[in-house]
Amino acid sequence: MQHRVFIHTNHKQWLGAIVAAYSMKRNSPHADKFEVEILEHKDFPFMHQKEGQLYLRDGVKRTWLNDDLQSFTPLRFMPPERMNYQGRSVVVDPDVFAVGDVWELLSRDMGDAGIMCRPRSGRKGKTGCLASSVMLLDNAKLTHWNVEETFNQMFEFKVDYMDWICLKREPRKLIGLFENEWNDFDKLTPQTKMLHTTKRRTQPWKSGLPVDFRPPERNNFLGLISRARRHLFGEYAFLGHYKTHPDPNIERYFFGLVKECLEKGLVTEDDVRREMAQNHVRHDALELIDRLEPLAPPPAHPLGWDSAATQQAA
Repeated sequence: MQHRVFIHTNHKQWLGAIVAAYSMKRNSPHADKFEVEILEHKDFPFMHQKEGQLYLRDGVKRTWLNDDLQSFTPLRFMPPERMNYQGRSVVVDPDVFAVGDVWELLSRDMGDAGIMCRPRSGRKGKTGCLASSVMLLDNAKLTHWNVEETFNQMFEFKVDYMDWICLKREPRKLIGLFENEWNDFDKLTPQTKMLHTTKRRTQPWKSGLPVDFRPPERNNFLGLISRARRHLFGEYAFLGHYKTHPDPNIERYFFGLVKECLEKGLVTEDDVRREMAQNHVRHDALELIDRLEPLAPPPAHPLGWDSAATQQAA
């Protein structure tokens, strides 16, 4: 099949990835026209081999930790290789959930672009950073992408992680922009196509758990303070706890999808309990799900597509 959606993840974001994969098929009346594949960090040995080594990020040398919440992010650039540089792919983070029909994105006119995405907001947006957390890719135009090679170059201090992840290494003429609704940052409106719970501290399945992601460290005074904290007290010392998402509709939407995944057997209660025990999922998740009203039904699907197809894809 020439069209595929990829979700990249690690062990800490496993449940999000399963729910993301399910949402892509659930909300598309064209679910028979594309595949869904999850790329798991554990399956890429070249990443594990760099444990504890220094790499370049934002001009600062940092230690690579495979156990970090977002150790999977270099896999954003893997889909063209996985598809032998043919066809089209959409790649999303494991905290991105379809609300609209992803087929509209997979089948849209890309013009001369090989990559379509949206700009980042805030400080990173002002520096020209593009959001590679959701990308539409014409794989045939990206034969220069080799993830293992570029990953290794970060440890040779030839490539800065932020330049790579912000698409600053790509020719600007290769990049087109799509509507922000295809990567809606913590916003759920009638226009939203894909919901991205991008603010890590308020991801709805993490509320109340100890923070287990590393904040950025730049070449400034705050970066110096952060480095001192790490060296003296440990990676996650004094970072506090995850907060409740400010939009209860976003929490309801995510856990409504989890509820459907449980009903369809895509995940089990034992899976959720295991994730809770490892502090990957908030400890009241099952009680919250029990209280939820069902989501509005998805659009009609073509004959021959059902939950079994979703399970196989996920």
